[in-house]
Amino acid sequence: MTIQTLVTLGVFAPLLGAAIAGLTGRRIGNVASQAITTGLLFFSCAVGWIVFSQHTWGHMPAFTVELLPFINVGDFQSAWSIRVDALSATMLIVVTTVSSLVHLYSWGYMAEDPDKPRFFAYLSLFTFAMLALVTAADFMQLFFGWEGVGLASYLLIGFWYKKPTASAAAIKAFVVNRVGDFGFVLGIMTLFWMFGTINFAELFPLIAAKAGTGWAFLGHTWSALDLAAFLLFIGAMGKSAQFFLHTWLPDAMEGPTPVSALIHAATMVTAGVYMVCLLSPIFEYAPVASQIVALTGAVTALFAATVGLAQNDIKRVIAYSTCSQLGYMFFAAGVGAYEAAMFHLFTHAFFKALLFLGAGSVIHGMHHEQDMRKMGGLWKLLPITYAVMMIGTIAITGLGIPGIGGLAGFYSKDIVIESAFAAAASNHSPMGLFAFFVGIFAAGLTAYYSWRLVFMTFHNKPVWKDEDHHEHAHDDHAAQPAQLETHDEPLADGAHPAHDDHAHDDHHHHGPLKPHESPWVMIAPLLILSVGAVFAGMVFEPFFTGHHENDFWRGAIFNAPDNHVLHDAHGVPTWVKWSPLILTLIGTAVAFWLYVIKEGMARRMAERGGVIHAFLYNKWYFDELYDAVFVKGAKALGDMFWKVGDVKIIDGGGPNGMAFLSRVFAGRLSKVQSGYVYHYAFVMLLGVAGFLAFAIYAWGA
Repeated sequence: MTIQTLVTLGVFAPLLGAAIAGLTGRRIGNVASQAITTGLLFFSCAVGWIVFSQHTWGHMPAFTVELLPFINVGDFQSAWSIRVDALSATMLIVVTTVSSLVHLYSWGYMAEDPDKPRFFAYLSLFTFAMLALVTAADFMQLFFGWEGVGLASYLLIGFWYKKPTASAAAIKAFVVNRVGDFGFVLGIMTLFWMFGTINFAELFPLIAAKAGTGWAFLGHTWSALDLAAFLLFIGAMGKSAQFFLHTWLPDAMEGPTPVSALIHAATMVTAGVYMVCLLSPIFEYAPVASQIVALTGAVTALFAATVGLAQNDIKRVIAYSTCSQLGYMFFAAGVGAYEAAMFHLFTHAFFKALLFLGAGSVIHGMHHEQDMRKMGGLWKLLPITYAVMMIGTIAITGLGIPGIGGLAGFYSKDIVIESAFAAAASNHSPMGLFAFFVGIFAAGLTAYYSWRLVFMTFHNKPVWKDEDHHEHAHDDHAAQPAQLETHDEPLADGAHPAHDDHAHDDHHHHGPLKPHESPWVMIAPLLILSVGAVFAGMVFEPFFTGHHENDFWRGAIFNAPDNHVLHDAHGVPTWVKWSPLILTLIGTAVAFWLYVIKEGMARRMAERGGVIHAFLYNKWYFDELYDAVFVKGAKALGDMFWKVGDVKIIDGGGPNGMAFLSRVFAGRLSKVQSGYVYHYAFVMLLGVAGFLAFAIYAWGA
């Protein structure tokens, strides 16, 4: 079997699993649905690693497999293809590795859910859409995958559709992404208008020749490539939850925790970063758009990190962490260090999926409690979960010693920050300098909120000892009315059984809460991801951003002749290399002081409130602002069109107005109808007299 055939099977295997589980799940049963979808995902994962290893160590050349025509309308030609190069090979292992482990993890986490075939079908459908996106050879297939992951995320976020907050979160994600997708479509149209093709292999060689093309509009000439790149980036802003279009991401935590790990850690939210790196030939000749990318990424990294300081829901803290880390990736791409952006995307997939699934293990062990203020002292009761969460936390904070090493996040985050400084130094880029200072400051904030999560969850006084188990049903799983096998009647709407062997006893027990470690089917994926969180940076740094970089990327990422940012990043001053570590240690020390040495101080500070805490806790009031401007504004506009335009003008001047006039005229005319015969005879006589007078006048004329 050729590598081309193998990768084709690997891409379509999740679609087959989704079709089987989705269409025949009730007939073949839960176990068969789970086994088929999970087995096919592990097959795709094996294919992904074979392709990646062949590319990395076997020097396999890039290739494109054209499968069948997709859309052919005039000059608009698109074929369904599978493109394999360094970028798609990297994304293949990211997507399939995380997705296969999430499938396996869900065997334990969703054990008591009554809709397992539907859940696993959605997971596999999402994975197929993501694979179609990352292997696209033209914009049409890229857009197909782009919208496919949007659909699947809507289905997964709203999986517990009878839970009002889950349905609202799914709709919010869908609507916000449509805003971004509108810009994305306009960007594709702009490029087709300029070049007459949407195929990447045909498009990219043509870009340099049209770098100075202008577009006259409103009395000003705009750079056409900057316009196209900016519109495409709007799509990335929506999909990757960047500033202004970020509001859907934290609410998406209403979906099951495995969904959070799959969609919001490693795959869908990184699609925007992948797209910008894939389109590096465009962004290299669109300097204004690139500056917008860098600015948006830096602001997002800062914004999300500040909001993460004040959140109490364990999943929301990690969600804002994701938002912040995506900002790092974008400002790296914005300053021209696309390789560094992809490296951070790669390592981030391992430690962020680890943190999300670790949080799911905590929620599972705490019988669905998500509020960190109701946890504490869990390190003895959940020792494996504690260990992997520590690994994930050290990785995401980028703890490591320059020149010696650290975990995965140390290598990728540092090269991102150093690239921003290099862009400022070599290209005299003020945006690079801004991104650098934001990057090191956000590193300190990341350390603070990450260790705050660990200390509140695992080290503080066990608050749960004073709580009763029945008080913990408002959680991540409180969703569908579910029916336990040992009961004849379903639980009340809004309840969901615990996902462990003792669910039937614990769920209705009103005694003290007893946290417990997760089953091995959930622990195993955590251990595998831990290996990636520890070694992914160390092993693959030479290939992504080090001395094997040119052999690895082999043209998959384009750097203009004057772009030496990544090369210059390796020669930045010593103080630049040590700055992230210093800020990380400061953030860690502050968290340790407030949550361990002075335990309870931070809680008292939060209870006293204050402007800053309220501002951060309420997420810079973006939801309230958008509600006032867009939601209520749209409602007011709709009311105006309805009550004034439709009711008063259209209906008033149209059917209602004519009906009114007809009614008035008929009312006046009806008074003529008296009912007396002599009245009618008199009128007839007048009529005859009038007729005779007209006849005499006519004859005389």
